Amino acid sequence: FDEGHHLFDAADSTFAAALTGQETIELRRWIIGPEAKARGRRRGLSARLSDVASYDEEGGLAIEAAAAAATLLPADGWLGRLGESLPLGPIERLLSAVRATVYARADAQDAGYGLETDAGQPEPELIDAARPAIEALEALMRPMAKLRQRLAAVMEDGPDWLDGQARARIEGAIAGLTQRGQLVASWIAMLARLGGPLDPDFVDWLAVDRVEGRELDIGLHRHWLDPSRPLAETVLKAAHGVLVTSATLRDGEDWSGAEARAGTVHLDNSPRHVSVPSPFDYASSAEVLVVTDLKRGDVAQLGQAYHRLIAAAGGGTLGLFTAISRLRAVHARIADRLARDGLPLYAQHVDPIDTGTLVDIFRDDPRASLLGTDALRDGVDVPGESLRLVVMEGVPWPRPTVLHAARKAAGGGGVYDDRIVRARLRQAFGRLIRSAEDRGHFVLLGAATPSRLLDAFPGGVPVLRVTLDEAIARVAGHQAPIKPGTGTAASVPESARLLPGLGER
Repeated sequence: FDEGHHLFDAADSTFAAALTGQETIELRRWIIGPEAKARGRRRGLSARLSDVASYDEEGGLAIEAAAAAATLLPADGWLGRLGESLPLGPIERLLSAVRATVYARADAQDAGYGLETDAGQPEPELIDAARPAIEALEALMRPMAKLRQRLAAVMEDGPDWLDGQARARIEGAIAGLTQRGQLVASWIAMLARLGGPLDPDFVDWLAVDRVEGRELDIGLHRHWLDPSRPLAETVLKAAHGVLVTSATLRDGEDWSGAEARAGTVHLDNSPRHVSVPSPFDYASSAEVLVVTDLKRGDVAQLGQAYHRLIAAAGGGTLGLFTAISRLRAVHARIADRLARDGLPLYAQHVDPIDTGTLVDIFRDDPRASLLGTDALRDGVDVPGESLRLVVMEGVPWPRPTVLHAARKAAGGGGVYDDRIVRARLRQAFGRLIRSAEDRGHFVLLGAATPSRLLDAFPGGVPVLRVTLDEAIARVAGHQAPIKPGTGTAASVPESARLLPGLGER
């Protein structure tokens, strides 16, 4: 696994379960196919397996039964019906109860952001809605399992019409039925535990996903408290060997966090550790500037800071944000002003272009700048003059979700948060120096940045706490000494307080 720092999150997504409106309607469309005025090339099971239905009577009956059971799943327009308290069918009634529970418990309902609440001690209406939903899902799972058996029997019989193309289609259907059968089984297990004793291995919650006040999805979620456990059981123990590589996998000299996130703590034998020093001279190539005079939460000041820093660098800036709403607000404030100066500005979640293409455009124009979120913090490779300044809007603290709160409590409290933040800072700084010839500044717009987090940056890199004006002067190339009492070096090792040609700070 390369980029091994993502392994924990990948396992978290893989071994999770989400019984939501979007997930259930996707299953309905896979079984039934397009309905009414829906467009698309996707076909339902009846269309994809018509030859099987005509050849195998039991298989045909199973297809019909699965299609009939799938009609109990949410259909088009389900969000509107739930908003009007007019759900159709047992799954929509369950989702309506979830929605009512979330809105009754959650704070900041008018903020427009997503809402969630712990699934412990559910309301009686939610428990009552769970039983019919379980029965509907079981009625769907039975014909799906029967159809999978009949398809396997057809493959064994090998009829004359079973050519290579038909065999591939049936094998694909078997794989799809297996995967979706496991999905439905996980939904049933999740609902069966509602109102029962809590399982310490799992974290369950209810959520209403919203963007700017518009509801996008509603449902129940279940994640492993430690997803590296199923990763170890399913993948690592079955492998002859596993290699996990990353520039930011461990926290300083401590390997315990790396082992926990990679799942090797659940193996019988201990892993071997290999640490390779970086080939880059960070101390003479980069400088970290922590800006101390910006008011937190002031979007106008934040936009002004981004505009002045990008202008001082003449473009070539990667701006990183922890919230899409702030990214959009800053982009709206500065895009036109930068364009008048001949400095193009592109933004993830604003420009209708995929992230890879945005990065290619940014890479090809040294005067262009790019704003983005997590995907750009962890996965951008832009060597040379096109990226000479990285600006981060603040300390990338984790979002306070139900899942994060549970893992933080199990992982040591603030120590767990610090480990996550340091890893994110390392990844963000890693965008700056991609070759031996690269030079640049990393600017962190966070006056309240704790000194204990600054060891996230490579040893020897100068880390200075400065005002915005001083940061702009340094980015623009005016490397004048900082006046005593205004900008001071952060609490880092003595070797990190030296700047070439300027002496000790």
